[in-house]
Amino acid sequence: MSFNFHKLLPVSAAVVAFATIAGTAHADQVVKIGHVGPLTGGSAHLGKDNENGARLAIEEINAKGLTINGQKVTLVLDAQDDAGDPRQATQVAQKLVDDKVVAVVGHLNSGASIPASKIYSDAGIVQISPSSTNPAYTQQGFKTTYRVVATDAQQGPALATFAAKNLNVKTVAVVDDSTAYGQGLANEFEKTAKSLGLKVLSHDATNDKAVDFRAILTKIKGENPDAIMYGGMDATGGPFAKQARQLGLRAKMLSGDGVCTESLADLAGPAAGNVVCSQAGMAVERMDGGAQFAAKYTKRFGHPIEFDAPFTYDAVYIVVDAMKRANSTEPAKILAQVPGTNFKGVTGLTAFDAKGDLQHGVISLYNYKDGKKTLVDVVKM
Repeated sequence: MSFNFHKLLPVSAAVVAFATIAGTAHADQVVKIGHVGPLTGGSAHLGKDNENGARLAIEEINAKGLTINGQKVTLVLDAQDDAGDPRQATQVAQKLVDDKVVAVVGHLNSGASIPASKIYSDAGIVQISPSSTNPAYTQQGFKTTYRVVATDAQQGPALATFAAKNLNVKTVAVVDDSTAYGQGLANEFEKTAKSLGLKVLSHDATNDKAVDFRAILTKIKGENPDAIMYGGMDATGGPFAKQARQLGLRAKMLSGDGVCTESLADLAGPAAGNVVCSQAGMAVERMDGGAQFAAKYTKRFGHPIEFDAPFTYDAVYIVVDAMKRANSTEPAKILAQVPGTNFKGVTGLTAFDAKGDLQHGVISLYNYKDGKKTLVDVVKM
């Protein structure tokens, strides 16, 4: 049998052309970025807010188009729920490593970020927390831990100083929720309060699942402090403030970013008017791109920002900025570029120190007027 080579040529050319087209179609690279926060439990509204911020960034980047090392990249958000629980946090951290994410934005709570951080460190994957403020998170010697908010070593002192100088507080009772975050913040506050000459009358512990604070509050009422510092989240801080009011305590309630949410007004009712709280970052209304971001967020998700969405949004862009500078989607090469970050985003300029903390932290202070979270002051640290 004889073959007609010339007759076969168009078919061969077609096969080559098809292979080329198919190769192009498969050339798009899917790159996963992990996000972890509590999507169940008392802080689920905050976890979802963080997830939404990350999702908004990924949708924008994909819409604009991303090319790394000559290859089109599609980003996917691998979103996980840690319920704010340390044990669950390590389980989902391992899942993200197994899912081959190139970076992680999270976790929300310090008590989740700290145990999970070892797993990311062992895997060589960068972790950027948008909201974990306990100083210990970046003091473990890991090369993978970063955050885009100030720390409790800044937040606690800012609150104590404001209480002493602006609220004329002389005596204070301290309560924490026994978590890494709540306890860490309360301890930092207490150290500075004492150094400023405030009298710390007591320091009590509750837990992050508590609903009834009347026993602690009745004891504190007998101490008659000018202020109560509460280290915890809004899910417990709201009822704490409400029950303090019901018991007739006259003391101002001071708290950190875990309590300082839009939802506190609903959780505390009229007692929110007695709360002064801090946020470990620039207030949205003072961010250069804050108004534009808030409008985009509301349009996309149908409700306003709750808390830290601008910080997760920027954290995703910081990962992608490192990816572009590395010209690679390999986790090790992305990680190598993160220390050199000099990124201007919605939340301001982000540059990291040797530990992975912000070089220039900012603390915003708020109170609640007519049920509305209202900016009182911004302190640059």
